[in-house]
Amino acid sequence: MVIWNTSKECMSTEDRRLLHDARLRKLVDRLYHHVPFYRQLMQERNLTPVDISGISDIVLLPFTVKDDLRDNYPYDLFAAAETEIVRLHASSGTTGKPTVVGYTRRDIEVWQECVARCLTMAGIGIGDKIQVAYGYGLFTGGLGIHYGAENLGATVIPISAGNTRRQLDFMVDLGTTAIACTPSYLAHVMENIIENNLKDRLKLRVAICGGEPWTVELRRKIEDGLGIELFDIYGLSEIMGPGVAQDCHLHQGSHIMDDHFYAEVVDPDTLETLPNGETGELVLTTLTKEGIPLLRYRTKDLTSITHEPCACGRTSARISRFKGRSDDMLIIRGVNVFPSQIEAALFEISETRPQYQVVVDRVNDYDTFEIAVEIDACLFSDEVSTLENLSRRISETLQNTIGLHPTVKLVEPNTLDRSDGKAKRVIDKRRLF
Repeated sequence: MVIWNTSKECMSTEDRRLLHDARLRKLVDRLYHHVPFYRQLMQERNLTPVDISGISDIVLLPFTVKDDLRDNYPYDLFAAAETEIVRLHASSGTTGKPTVVGYTRRDIEVWQECVARCLTMAGIGIGDKIQVAYGYGLFTGGLGIHYGAENLGATVIPISAGNTRRQLDFMVDLGTTAIACTPSYLAHVMENIIENNLKDRLKLRVAICGGEPWTVELRRKIEDGLGIELFDIYGLSEIMGPGVAQDCHLHQGSHIMDDHFYAEVVDPDTLETLPNGETGELVLTTLTKEGIPLLRYRTKDLTSITHEPCACGRTSARISRFKGRSDDMLIIRGVNVFPSQIEAALFEISETRPQYQVVVDRVNDYDTFEIAVEIDACLFSDEVSTLENLSRRISETLQNTIGLHPTVKLVEPNTLDRSDGKAKRVIDKRRLF
């Protein structure tokens, strides 16, 4: 098995600071002279590249938000000539113009390296067969994992998302040892494995999951159900794609590939930098990106950060499991609710399955709050009082967690819609008006 050279992940604090200083200076100079958008923002702050001496000066620099990419669609934020761009990816653009990102050949090499490091943290290498069940195409997930795995020497099965029956056949016939997909889709795959009595015929031992928020409870449910280990990979197309960070085998936070990405956590309201351990919005700066480098990109993901070395030996910064997103918080009857809180509470109930859907509506100026939860089919043969007690337990658990009593609807397995990609867990009908 290939073990990736982790020297950049185990640098001393001083060496890491010197590297950050040098790379930030080079980045700022590149943006100032090649991207008019950033030059104007810096001039508005009376800044030139000579004012940035090192990473401690990053707080002087402007933030970047997703709308900046849309407003400069398609190429105005690029810092490389179009002839140097070897690949383009883009978002779906369902909420406005898509965001387009470009990669130079060097950017692709860095991306491959970062993903390879992540897969190494999960123990994947030569001899492994990794089934990539993320979508391919403009979405960065499929190709990102694909080329990183090949770079590492693993065998890639580029099956893409969907067609669960075919996924299972290939797992059995080809001897898949690792799968990469969203955690919600893996939960769906798990259900089908169990229903078809395939678990003992699989060689599957590890999963690389990302692309959507998920909880420790869902991780445990899948790990217990399949007898495999799950790893949490993180990335976003604006920054690179998957491979920006991942947890190691200790699962004590995700290691940022911080020789390439500098991470900050800020208060989402004041934008002040927060100290280690305090929860806020993750902000990322692409230290080595050539195609479309970004300064202090606000991810909207809520987390905390630590710079303490991990027991695994890596000294890179680590971010905690995401608490949610600053833009997906629901306000129901005046109470702030994150979907991750709901999921964690539901999975405290052993009878629930990993599929649920929250529906919020407004009737006569009053917020209604309903949760449909799949439960084991055998429970529907029990007395009505058993189901009533289960509904009450779920409602009380949520009341204790989020301070609200929902209407609980218990449904049979495979009742709720499945997704081949990111799960649609929340339907807020109030936003439709």
